[in-house]
Amino acid sequence: MNAPLSLVGAERADGASVRLGVLVPLTRPGWVEAGRHLLAGIELAVREVNNSGGIDDRPLELVVRDTAADPGRAAAAVDELVDSGVTAVVGEYHSVVAQSVAARAHTLGVPYLCSSAVLDALTDESTEWVARLAPAQSHGWRIYADFLRRVGRERIAVATQPSVYWAFGTRILREHLAPDGTVIELDTSALTTNALCDAIVEHGATALLLLVGHPEPAVPIVRAVRGDRRLTEILLGAPAGQPEFGEWAAILGEEGAGIPFLRYLPECLGPLGDRVGKKLRERLGEAPSFVAFEGWDTVTVLAAVLRSYGTDPATIAESWPLVEVEGTRGPIRFSRTSGITTWQWAWPPVQVVDRAPAEPDRLRILHIG
Repeated sequence: MNAPLSLVGAERADGASVRLGVLVPLTRPGWVEAGRHLLAGIELAVREVNNSGGIDDRPLELVVRDTAADPGRAAAAVDELVDSGVTAVVGEYHSVVAQSVAARAHTLGVPYLCSSAVLDALTDESTEWVARLAPAQSHGWRIYADFLRRVGRERIAVATQPSVYWAFGTRILREHLAPDGTVIELDTSALTTNALCDAIVEHGATALLLLVGHPEPAVPIVRAVRGDRRLTEILLGAPAGQPEFGEWAAILGEEGAGIPFLRYLPECLGPLGDRVGKKLRERLGEAPSFVAFEGWDTVTVLAAVLRSYGTDPATIAESWPLVEVEGTRGPIRFSRTSGITTWQWAWPPVQVVDRAPAEPDRLRILHIG
């Protein structure tokens, strides 16, 4: 899906606009619900920017492209967007796709503000062109490992699929739980759900983490584990956040509750976050995920850069460490962080939450990083 140009919340003042390229997963195999929430946050923020005068009386205009979780498709979209004259590129949820976007942005010399992808190394080398709002995977997953240790679950089975993202997550867990913890990898591409349950029992695991895609194979694995009497005491977990979105609860109901996952929100939203959250709820027709807030923060940060430092791409890239903006989840500023090749907000708030048993629509905070 290639969405048309979208001018949100303002009429053109002089025939000119500031174009932003937006990359989001809007079709399968991309995580469509995440893409919808991310785009809702981006569009809401653009409307607010345009209603407050735009960028030097020029409205922001979105050029939306669907990545469908395809790195090659995303890289080609960056080329197209640059050729069409966008000032900067924003968005993306999937880490392996964001890697492709970041690499292409670095090569072409176009600013890219990554909204939601967490893989530590978005580029092979240090770059001035890319900044990121989401926390690095190593930061969030170490907090998740702390939670597992706190609740006494240190013999961990991980149901995995081949992916640099899942492999890096497994490595973080293994390193952070050592020397007392154990991480056992179970390849879902080689095991049926019944064989997976047998392996969990054989290894004496006290937790099973779903390092797999949603809905397949995550949903069948949850149902198999919930239906196995040998595994009634097992902790199911999903650090990548599969249970965050309403689709999870709609498919799994109570079976999908009690599965801790990471989300990037403070314990309590401040006045700005509360205001934006209410507008996002109206726009989405449901409670906004942290991804929707990431979308709003993305445009708000970039608009602050454009208003203060102009629309020249090189100047935008030079300005990442100079900007400080009040976001929905706290003050946002970028810095260089050890092991991260891009400019990074260090750090957004991190929580471990789950859906309350017997009340799957309610989220419970279990641990704060």
